[in-house]
Parts: sequence; C-alpha cells; structure tokens
Amino acid sequence: MFRSNVYNTHIKGSMPVSTRRVHKAHIVESLPELHQCLIDIMGVMNQPERDVALLEMAGLTLERALMPLLVLIERLGPIGVVDLAGRIGRDYTTVSRQVARLEALGMVIRRAGPSDRRMREASITPRGKSATDALDTARETMALALFSDWSNEDFRELLRLMKMLAGGMNGMPT
Repeated sequence: MFRSNVYNTHIKGSMPVSTRRVHKAHIVESLPELHQCLIDIMGVMNQPERDVALLEMAGLTLERALMPLLVLIERLGPIGVVDLAGRIGRDYTTVSRQVARLEALGMVIRRAGPSDRRMREASITPRGKSATDALDTARETMALALFSDWSNEDFRELLRLMKMLAGGMNGMPT
C-alpha cells in the first residue's frame, strides 16, 4: 500500500513528509546519470560503423542511410513520408528521395494513401522483407553476444523497464 506521508521519527516533534517529494528528489538526483546512459546508448546506436557491420553481417549492399528507413517501413508500413521523416529525425524531402531509392531497388512500393489520395505511403515488398529478415538475424547475433553473460531475470527486467520507458516517452507531449 502506498503511504503519502511518513514521519521523520528521528526529529523531535516531527511533521509528516511527503514520500512523493522524496521520490521526486531521488529521480531528480538520478536524472543526470540516466541522461548520460541514454546519450551513451544513442551514441553507440548512431555510429555509422555499427550500421556498416550490421549490413555486412546481413550480406546486404544497401546504402547505410537507407537501412533505418527500410526497417521502419517494414515495421510500421504502410507509412507516409512525413511520418517516417519525423520518426527518423530527417527532413521529409531527404526521406522522400531515399524512399524513392528503396523503391527503385524493389524493396518498397509507394501507393496513394487510403484517406488522402495525394499522400503516398510506403510498404515493404517481398525483396525488402527478405532484407529486413537478414538484418534481424544479424541483429540477433549481435544481441546474443552482448547479453551472453546476463541472467534471464536481468534480461527480462531490462526489457520490462525499457518497455515502460518507451511507453512513457511515447506518451509525452512533443
């Protein structure tokens, strides 16, 4: 049961202290460390060498900049260019050109959107799905090496907390 007030019993004549305030203080105190961890993770995930290694491991000759777009189209498609650009943090004109390259490679197809025929949405093709399957296999190999000495309990706890963090961040105003 959650108690909203506790007493400082070590102080004579103690008054109730909000545990919510104490909890917030603990979070505020730990935020710089959390922020640094997120920066470290994003720094590693954004290293071009990681993408190159993943593409090589998957046996793909795809341009590195196209890989995240292909994966997002496979996971979220059909998806419009504006939404795709927002998710990947690139200008929509750049993303539009990159999606056109993926289409020329036969990895995605673009069609008019169902609600607005002027808006074009990208979907994965069988060739693109084959490429993302190869990337998933390569990513799995890398992840197994990374987590090889983690206990099942630690890994499940990481997954649970990452889901909680992602869900909270997705619900935040932009």
